[in-house]
Amino acid sequence: MIHADSLAMFVAASTLLAFAPGPDNIFVIAQSMVHGRRAGLMVTLGMCTGLVAHTAVVALGVAAVFSASAPAFNALRYAGACYLAFLAYKSFRATAGGVGTNGQARLSSWQLYRRGVIMNVTNPKVSIFFLAFLPQFTSPEEGHVTLQLVALGLVFIADTLVVFGFLGLVAGTAGRWINRSGRGERILNMAAGAVFVVLALKLVLPGRG
Repeated sequence: MIHADSLAMFVAASTLLAFAPGPDNIFVIAQSMVHGRRAGLMVTLGMCTGLVAHTAVVALGVAAVFSASAPAFNALRYAGACYLAFLAYKSFRATAGGVGTNGQARLSSWQLYRRGVIMNVTNPKVSIFFLAFLPQFTSPEEGHVTLQLVALGLVFIADTLVVFGFLGLVAGTAGRWINRSGRGERILNMAAGAVFVVLALKLVLPGRG
């Protein structure tokens, strides 16, 4: 059982981290502005599913492999960068009315959910972050450490779901207003493409931070 004080500190830290600008929440905001509020929620659900995988990886100790093995770490992050580059290509190629709130039906809930899962799972930096972050709030005296890690991971996921869901709703509302004109939608598509390019570069640049 995690001590109440440690849990409160963990929730506070997780909330601040979820609001802090980073690849995941920027991705949610970009998708929400282009595809609408539903997209933001589905992408958020997908990312939270990815966090379940990262929690399991940390609890089982697999994250240590990524931390110690450069080939394994690089293979996964390059795969993620390629996927982001593909999304950037699709955004740059999109025409007004082709995507966005006027064309939400072109992307099903499953497709949006899948985007969130792939974006999160193919980023090994999340596992490395969990490996460094979660153990700080565990204690052998409070019970089985693996179970504590799982519990903390689930709390982090719930926190992320709330914060990212909120950001998605706000961004989706703003995107709907901008998308009223074809020019506004085109600008959003180009901006989203640029965001994907930046995220891809961030993923492959040297360093694991």
